[in-house]
Amino acid sequence: LEFLRFPLGDVDSKDATRRIATELELSNAGKPDSQDICFVPDGDYAGLIKRLRPESFQPGMIVDMQGREIATHDGIAHYTIGQRRGLGIGGLSEPLYVVRLETDSNRVVVGPRQAIEAVHIPVKQVNWLGSGPFDSRRSWTARVKIRSTKSPARADIRPLGNGLAEVELHEPELGVSPGQACVFYSSEGTRVLGGGWIHKPN
Repeated sequence: LEFLRFPLGDVDSKDATRRIATELELSNAGKPDSQDICFVPDGDYAGLIKRLRPESFQPGMIVDMQGREIATHDGIAHYTIGQRRGLGIGGLSEPLYVVRLETDSNRVVVGPRQAIEAVHIPVKQVNWLGSGPFDSRRSWTARVKIRSTKSPARADIRPLGNGLAEVELHEPELGVSPGQACVFYSSEGTRVLGGGWIHKPN
């Protein structure tokens, strides 16, 4: 890591980066942006999951939070935490969202919106890049991002020791799920302070 260099840190925008690349006659100056996973070049994520986890395409039950059966599904691979559309359970008195996926029982558990609202987020394996030690003697008011498509949200970050932290959001977020990354930004949102992985507390 001591040999890493980030020469674009002071460049204002992606357009400015492309202009520099064009001036330097770099072959990839006009290459289209890509946000896909590099090992899924055809965009067939379902096909990749089917090869790696074929059991996730087995039919199962959609149940409410009390375990009552509502409908069937054709594989938990088709669902994500916080999902509302495409559940095939319309006509109910209130909109339902995917609350969790139970891989052992192959069940999709659904519930009301408030069931997927999160304020407290446990984070593990924290990689801290900010100034000062990351320990329980202080906390940080910062911004955090749990989804690449959303803007960073205001939060308080509290170190718990051993690479653990609790993030307390100022406003609830929907669909926070174990396994997602939680990235910490400065309060202005301009500098990455670190991050970790959202997990289920013991």
